[in-house]
Amino acid sequence: MVSSYVVRYGQMRFLGEFTDPSGQEHPRGRRVVIRSDRGTELGEVLCPATDRTARYLEGPARGEVLRAASPEDLEAEAQLADAREAGFDACQRFIAKRRLQMDLVDVEVILGRERIVFYYLAEKRVDFRELVKDLARSLKTRIEMRQIGVRDEAKLLADYGDCGKPVCCNTHLTRMPPVSMRMAKLQKTTLDPSKISGRCGRLKCCLRYEFDTYQALERDLPAVGSRVVTPHGQGRILALEVLARKVVVEFEDRRRIIITPDEILGVEKSTARPPRDEDDDRIDR
Repeated sequence: MVSSYVVRYGQMRFLGEFTDPSGQEHPRGRRVVIRSDRGTELGEVLCPATDRTARYLEGPARGEVLRAASPEDLEAEAQLADAREAGFDACQRFIAKRRLQMDLVDVEVILGRERIVFYYLAEKRVDFRELVKDLARSLKTRIEMRQIGVRDEAKLLADYGDCGKPVCCNTHLTRMPPVSMRMAKLQKTTLDPSKISGRCGRLKCCLRYEFDTYQALERDLPAVGSRVVTPHGQGRILALEVLARKVVVEFEDRRRIIITPDEILGVEKSTARPPRDEDDDRIDR
């Protein structure tokens, strides 16, 4: 019987569906040797591949599980560190020699050594054809150059976030979600850039996690600026307490009271322009 598993592999933590023709069962967390479109490499079994997991994977890579990783495979993986260091030094030397406008970030050597992947940052397109020839002659293997963004750089190099846990991009995130300043404002977090920026220097991905819930709760509350009628008198919505599902009302005599939507008898909608996407200062990967 052929068994299929969701396997995470590579330094960029790719996800794919890999079949084991032998039908051997692999528990979650087991290291396995796989054959992907890049070659022979090590991966980690996450779960069996099912119709449900297929709904969460967008265009997953496919391949075969060759075997459970042996102590020899793990030792071979540890020995790749020297090859990575040699590849990094060689690439840096050739980049300087050819004066290319690119910053080398990291190097990945596949377990079977079928190829070496070089990850780099560049503001503009870089013609690296001659660089690839130099590296192929020097390292005697197939060379792949992959341009990445600053968030991908954090995915490769970052360790822990401000929360004290490993950064999300290097654990469970497979796609970098769009994040905007509106998300921070709605959740009433600090707007200090140094406190809401992640290791990549962009807005933290975790600002996205609860935004949909905040938006759904916000729709049930009157907009800021709306005039309302309450048992306490007429006033204007000054602020929203979204999670508490309450509003701050300022009355004509300058009193400010926090009330629930049930206490609002009537609403005169605000004529203020609602926020639009272009106001969000969205920062993508």
